[in-house]
Amino acid sequence: MTEKTSRPLPLLTGDNEFFWTSGADGLLRIQECQTCESLIHPPQPVCRYCRGHEMGNRAVTGFATLIGFTRNERFSLPGMPAPYVVAQVALEEDSRIRLTTNVVECEFAELELGMRMEVVFEHQDDVWFPLFRPAPDTTTQPAAAPSDEINPDAFAHHVRPMVGTDKFEDKVALTGVGMSDIGRRLMVSPLSLTIAACERAVADAGLSLDDIDGLSSYPGAGNVGGFGEGGVTALESALGIRPTWYNGGIETFGPGGSVIAAMLAVAGGLARHVLCFRTLWESTHGELMKQGKMSPPGGGGRTTSWMMPFGGVSAAHTLAQNAQRHFNRYGTTRETLGSIALNQRANAALNPTAIYRDPMTMDDYLSARTITTPFGLYDCDVPCDGAVAVIVSAKDAAFDLPKPPVLVEAVGTQIIERMEWDQSTLTHEPQVLGQAAHMWSRTSLRPSDVDVAELYDGFTFNCLSWIEALGFCGIGEAKDFLDGGRNIARDGVLPLNTHGGQLSHGRTHGMGLLHEAITQLRGEAGPRQVADARVSVVSSGGLTPSGVLLLRSAS
Repeated sequence: MTEKTSRPLPLLTGDNEFFWTSGADGLLRIQECQTCESLIHPPQPVCRYCRGHEMGNRAVTGFATLIGFTRNERFSLPGMPAPYVVAQVALEEDSRIRLTTNVVECEFAELELGMRMEVVFEHQDDVWFPLFRPAPDTTTQPAAAPSDEINPDAFAHHVRPMVGTDKFEDKVALTGVGMSDIGRRLMVSPLSLTIAACERAVADAGLSLDDIDGLSSYPGAGNVGGFGEGGVTALESALGIRPTWYNGGIETFGPGGSVIAAMLAVAGGLARHVLCFRTLWESTHGELMKQGKMSPPGGGGRTTSWMMPFGGVSAAHTLAQNAQRHFNRYGTTRETLGSIALNQRANAALNPTAIYRDPMTMDDYLSARTITTPFGLYDCDVPCDGAVAVIVSAKDAAFDLPKPPVLVEAVGTQIIERMEWDQSTLTHEPQVLGQAAHMWSRTSLRPSDVDVAELYDGFTFNCLSWIEALGFCGIGEAKDFLDGGRNIARDGVLPLNTHGGQLSHGRTHGMGLLHEAITQLRGEAGPRQVADARVSVVSSGGLTPSGVLLLRSAS
């Protein structure tokens, strides 16, 4: 047991205190259902397996299998300067129980998936942090990685059937799009970006603000740092729209979930024209914090996260380990991911609103500084300032507007796998496989019918996960499908992220992808236009709940 300080401290509650303090006697304890004896993590008031309510805890051996690790070189916390290794281990008693942790007493180059590990505790204040080091018998053959609860190619078997033949998608259309200026450190208020995008979307649809009777936003109001503008409240206060229906929240179908929620409201008769918007001002927010003019969100104090105490502060730390396991199981390489980054940059060169338009080579990609292995700088999307707005209208009103509407063929929203990032699917981005399978269950169209794909690329690996999940190649076949980037080029079999994606155009959390899909299906994309684009698939999110839409032109 070692004595150290300054690691982020967890918030101790009646439910989790046994876990964070169990190392005081050198033993690791995990919650146990007293009815079926299943181990549960993170702790819950009910067993997810038998749904019993009698919960206790059990001391386990402290031995585990190393199932993921990434060397963080970009992010630092007070008391935890980079570099350090964020890892995931699966307990030997039950491989469904995975802990995010740090690997200690071992060089990074010596780590190998499948290594046997043992717990060692680090004491700080009233907490004993369970860290892991190689067990003394690591000379034995590494263990096989644990299996997922659902194999990546079996999610379709768990999709709930449609409740009826009536589809709400058939009652709506997308009639207007608008985008504010997009850039780095624009140093303007986020609400002004929102208003610019919304006014442009309303004008694009041939409507007036008085025609708008619904508002829908992600992530809504709240202390979300550079990830919002104040939600529906702020926009209504500025414009005085007086909506009959409104929606704002983060627990929805990905960052673009505001649009799917709006479709349901329109199909249900609560509104005729819903204005959906998404605003980010990360670049300006970060600059204002550097200048001391703004405080970080959260207000300090202890964290409820199960990953932050181990320096797992970014989605990158989770996805990097998913990517590593995909590499290990399917032979994927950094060059595979690089083909996605290069494709997006080539498309951005034709888009005057993209932030990064300079040519990029594979050497540029591979030699860029590491963020967290295996991700380098160009595997990560571009924080920016900008807003995007989309109007969802009743289909019977859409054809009276000046521009041809874009119709909605199907959506995918079903949650099938575990929600917690480190307890979910091992080899793909969580919350992708289930939603993709759900979408295809709501249409007779197939992947071969898709003319253009706008797939979420917060990181290159997000995009790879969606390509496989949506069936554009088989599970584990992305290495061959993406080789050389020919298949995903604008003249390839699956034109991908034609505006530059979030990797080069800028991080607009999926709404920029939807804006581009609508632009392509209207035939308005100029030099980056895909010939005869009639069907497009658009995904939003992953890790968090996600949503995916299949769109088609009205012609």
